[in-house]
Parts: sequence; C-alpha cells; structure tokens
Amino acid sequence: MQPELSRVIEQVSKEKGIDRAVVVHAVETAMLSAAKKVIGGDMRIEAQYNPDIGEVELFKILTVVPEVTNDELEISLTDARRSLDPEAQVGDELLEKLAQRYGRIAAQAAKQNLIQRLRDAERDLIYNEFKDRKGELTHSGIVQRFEKKNIIVNLGRTDAILPEKEQIPRERYRHGDRIRAFILDVDMAGKGPQIVLSRTHPGFLIKLFEQEVPEIYEAIVEVKGAAREPGGRAKIAVVSRDPDVDPVGACVGMKGTRVQSVVQELRGEKIDIVHWTQDPAEYVARAMAPARVSRIVMDEDAHSMEVVVPDDQLSLAIGKKGQNVRLASRLTGWNLEVRSEAEAEEEARMARVALGSIPGIGEVTAEFLFQHGFKSAQEVGDADEASLAEVEGIDLDRIPAILEAARTHAILLRRLTEEAEQEAAAAAVAAAAVAVQEVDAIAEVLAVDAPLSVDSDPLTASGGDSLPSTADDAVRGDREGGAS
Repeated sequence: MQPELSRVIEQVSKEKGIDRAVVVHAVETAMLSAAKKVIGGDMRIEAQYNPDIGEVELFKILTVVPEVTNDELEISLTDARRSLDPEAQVGDELLEKLAQRYGRIAAQAAKQNLIQRLRDAERDLIYNEFKDRKGELTHSGIVQRFEKKNIIVNLGRTDAILPEKEQIPRERYRHGDRIRAFILDVDMAGKGPQIVLSRTHPGFLIKLFEQEVPEIYEAIVEVKGAAREPGGRAKIAVVSRDPDVDPVGACVGMKGTRVQSVVQELRGEKIDIVHWTQDPAEYVARAMAPARVSRIVMDEDAHSMEVVVPDDQLSLAIGKKGQNVRLASRLTGWNLEVRSEAEAEEEARMARVALGSIPGIGEVTAEFLFQHGFKSAQEVGDADEASLAEVEGIDLDRIPAILEAARTHAILLRRLTEEAEQEAAAAAVAAAAVAVQEVDAIAEVLAVDAPLSVDSDPLTASGGDSLPSTADDAVRGDREGGAS
C-alpha cells in the first residue's frame, strides 16, 4: 500500500459519508481476499491496518505445536518462544508478519475488490438512511432524466424513481426542475437501494398539510384520513385536541394561505377539509360537502348508508363522474348510495305498497316493517322470527303468521312474475314469426315483379331487333339499308 493510505481513507470517508472504521474494514477485507488468491496454499492469513505507517500488514497465523508437520500452519514451541512470543504455550495461535513483497502484490490485486466493497458499504449506508424515511417527504429533488414515462429524481446521495402511475395527471416536468414527493417504498435491489416516490398517494397530501399547518406538526390538530383523485379533488378529515382550536380554520389559514400553498403544490387540485366526528352519520354528511344532506339511512350489517339529498343537490352530491361520492366513501370507509328526495319518496311509497299487499298486514304494521328497513314481501319472508321480534309495535304472537303470509305472498308474486315473463317471451316469439311471414310475402312479390336476369338480352326478349355488337356491324347495317 502507498504511505498516503491514511489520507485516502479519510478522504473516502468524508466524500462518501461512510464511517472510517467501515472503510478500514473494507480495505483490510479486500487485502485479505487478494492475498489469499496471490499466495494460495493452505496458509491462514490475517490483514491488519497499521495507522502509524499507513499500511495494511499481512500476517500468517501459526499454531504452536510440540512437533511441526506443516510449516505453513504450525510452529514449534521453541521457535515460537524464540522469535514470536517468549510466553507462548502449545495450542496458542501466533501471528507472523509476511514479507512486504506479498503486501505490494496483494495491494495491486485488491484494487477492484476494494472498490466493490466500498460501493457495497455506500449502498448499505444509503439504504439504512432512507428505509427509516419511508412515509416522509423528500427534500427538493431534481429531475435528472426520463426513462420511458418514469422520472428519475436526484435526491443528492442517490437517485429515486417516480413511476408514471404515481405522477399527477397532466403534470409535466423538464430536466433540472425541482420536485417534492412522498417516499412510497424503499427496497434493496441488486443494483442498490430502490427508492420509489409518489405524488398521488394520500400521504403526500397529509405531509404537505403537516408542513404548512403548525397545529398539525405540534399534534394539536390530528389528521384522521385523506382521500384523493389526483389532479381533480381531494378530501381530508381533521379534528382538534384543543377545544379552543378550530381544525378546519387552522388548515385553511388566514385568507386561505395555508390551503392555497398545498393546492399550488398539487397543481390546482381542489381540497375539501372535513371536520371529523365520531358519529358515522354526521361524519358522512360532512364528507358529502359541498352538497347538503337531508337524511341518512344506515345499514350497519352491510356497512352502507343511503344518503338522501334535495333534488337540486343531487348532481352536486354525486359530483363529476361520481367523484364527490367516491371520495366521501373512501374517506369515511362506508359504502354510500346517493338518492334525491323524490327518488327516496317514490321508493318509500312503493315499499309501503308492497308491504301493505301482504295478506293480514295493515298500514300500521307495514309502516313498522318499513321503518325497520324491510321493503318487500320477499325481504320479510327471508327474515327469521328473531329479526321480526326487534321490530317495535309488532306482537310476538303475530310473528309466525306474518312470516307465513309474507312467504306465501312472495311465492305468488314470483309465480306471477314468471308467468308474465313467459307471456312476454311468447308474445315476442309470435311477433317475430309474424314479421318473418311479412318479410317472406314481400320477397315473393319482389320476385314476381323482378327484371329479367342479366344473362338475357332485353331487346331480344321483348321481340325487337338486337343492337349491333360492334362498330363494323353498325356500318354494315347502314350500307344494307341504303342499297334497299
């Protein structure tokens, strides 16, 4: 090794950000590996870096034995005490320094090995640094290059990838642009750490608010959830742990400065800030903003809600291509079905009529069943006595009769429906048969009145003279006419 090895180790340690002990260990390991290839044989070797002389020294490991049988592995007790250690005992392992020429040869062979080991150490260092940053925002990265539709971002010590699917639609970058993103995943691949970024993940929205809103950073305001359709609209739910702090107002900021900073970073994505509450129905009603909600019918078993809105609010509640109700469903975790008041009233009227048509059930009982969630005879018939026992206003003694009547009525309705479908199918077949007969009749008429076939001569067939087929025949006919 060169005398300036200590200076090189220090320089590499500072430039790569690798601990000095790691660099020294890599140098020792590379020298040891190269020396084994150069020296060969069964010799046991050890490499140690000597900072005083700036050199990696090679030592041969020898075992002290009473009688030597292998000079490369053993040393006699007498020789060991005389040349290596005066207090050596049988069974001890002693180090004997190899000649310097072996060190020079090994140093030349260790260069590539050392480079690879330092590269591996740097990869491990980068991976250990970023694996704990998963779920955080990157500092301002720089767009390095483009691979197909993926963007390679330089994060300083390493590169990361922003896949196409994690990019906000219609967002464009050029080489050298600064970019912030959410660290989605960190994985150790064959070529080194693979850092995947995202600008579409809901966590990106949450982290942006955390940076812009001190109350979130200080845990006074807590983010309960977020849902996004990148580039279009987003919803974020917040709640305050301090009754004197308005969570929505804290996120909006003075004259909307805080939320506008987030909107600008998301390239104009509209953001609805929802005040979270423990009441699921109230939470869903708030999440449906900007639409007003008239009432909500909850089905806890199916984990779904029927949201009824005023007729003029239906399109606003659904949103463009269903965007608003989708985001509200993702944010709250409930399956939502939006209806207008007119649709809900019509459905309620039909349900009451269907329940009232069950024999033995009056309007009052039908209303009790409807209020409990039943909408047809089939649903009542499919229920059990325990379910009907939960309906307030119905005597327990009447439950078996109600079930029997509902099941019988449901079977009758099903049969009538099947018969109607069969009659409709038969009528369709008959109509099709009549249509076929009409087509056949038209075809016969057309066949009678059709012109002669192409192969026949129309003039000859009608009894007239045939036209001359060539110019010569026409001239010949004129001459014959003149002669006569």
